[in-house]
Amino acid sequence: MKPLRIASICLIVLGLCAPVNHTLQAQARKKRLLVIGANNTVGERQGFQHDSTSQAMATLWNLGRESTLWDTYFKSDTYLLTKQKLPNNAKNLDYFDAVAFYTTGNFQLTDEQKSALLSFVRDDGKGFIGVHSAPDSFYDWPEYGEMIGGYFDGHPWNTFQAPIVVEDPSNPIVRHFSKEFTTLDEIYQAKNFSREKCRVLLRLDENKLDLTKPAVKRTDKDFAVAWIKNYGKGRVFYSTFGHTPESWDRPDIRQMWLEAVKWTMGLTEADATPRPRPAK
Repeated sequence: MKPLRIASICLIVLGLCAPVNHTLQAQARKKRLLVIGANNTVGERQGFQHDSTSQAMATLWNLGRESTLWDTYFKSDTYLLTKQKLPNNAKNLDYFDAVAFYTTGNFQLTDEQKSALLSFVRDDGKGFIGVHSAPDSFYDWPEYGEMIGGYFDGHPWNTFQAPIVVEDPSNPIVRHFSKEFTTLDEIYQAKNFSREKCRVLLRLDENKLDLTKPAVKRTDKDFAVAWIKNYGKGRVFYSTFGHTPESWDRPDIRQMWLEAVKWTMGLTEADATPRPRPAK
């Protein structure tokens, strides 16, 4: 075969391969997670200072790094919660695939920021992860409570050896857990929470709780510990785990956060259909 003809064939092959390579590169792009660890320190509803916030953020960063599935960006303020163009190389919400909140208190978001975050999940089909105290935030913004699934209503037992029941053992986020286990943590009680809008994955075993505590408000004895829900086109995960450093050191709970981020980013599938509490 003549050299000129061989060169021509090679050029054609390279030309055909180029679009394929470009497609593979696009598919291989790592996801991007924005983690906001912040609390409101001024005015009403000032947030509690959680010592484990830094460990939580570092854990989410390490999980992304170790799995090679996402890059993590940290912020201790709400500046990036916008779809407006930002100066000086700052990224807005359009840059990310999911947002995680470890927040407390009421924050002064603009109307555009509130609309942008809701649209990010509901309309763009992206993910939201609520860590521990995320429902102890934005009490003056009902749409936020609707998105995350409820609001903080106390922690009757403070930090204790919490008895946990796995309600949805086939769900990829929690199927690695033992059917029942205990963990040292501060478990929140939720208000404005409904099983008609969320699918509960973990709950407290009410048969092992002291329900005479004055702060117990749920007469149905239903204390959800982790849940998922669809919000428009998007996916939302919340867990009350994360108050204690010990929680972030547990391999099974770290695995839960890994799988939760994967699901909210659309890397895995799980049934988020709301359902009543199982009989057993």
